[in-house]
Amino acid sequence: MTLSGAEAVPRIFEEFYRGKRDHLARALAMTLRSDELGSEAADEAMTRAYQRWRTVSEYTNPVGWTYRVGLNWAISRKRKAKREVPVDLPESAVEDSDFIPEVEAALSEIPLEQRAVLVLRFYLDWDIERVAEALRIPTGTVKSRQKRGLEAVERRLEVRR
Repeated sequence: MTLSGAEAVPRIFEEFYRGKRDHLARALAMTLRSDELGSEAADEAMTRAYQRWRTVSEYTNPVGWTYRVGLNWAISRKRKAKREVPVDLPESAVEDSDFIPEVEAALSEIPLEQRAVLVLRFYLDWDIERVAEALRIPTGTVKSRQKRGLEAVERRLEVRR
């Protein structure tokens, strides 16, 4: 029995969701410095990916597209919340980090643009081209943000010693 197109989309998306959602939520939580916001952003991004799955599934990096959608959604949400009611997000709510606590603390102090690049490069282990595609920036920008981000993290680690 073969699946019709309408039946195949949910099943294929379900495999994508099961295989990528938690990892995506973790990457977003590390980038955004909040487990709760990272999880919400991943859920929102997965919902949008599902709504557009026929198109998204054709991308060379559907996880990158989904990450970027989640990041954009979270940034918009934080901006909107800031205008409405002050939101007190914890500086580092990532609990079971693969990073050493000192590195995570230093990472949380650098700008979001640099942090996003470092999380994608070293937590998700993506190459520069994949990071550039996900963030929709040139590879040269990825390289410069990575360099500046690593230097900033290194400086912060030296101060803590």
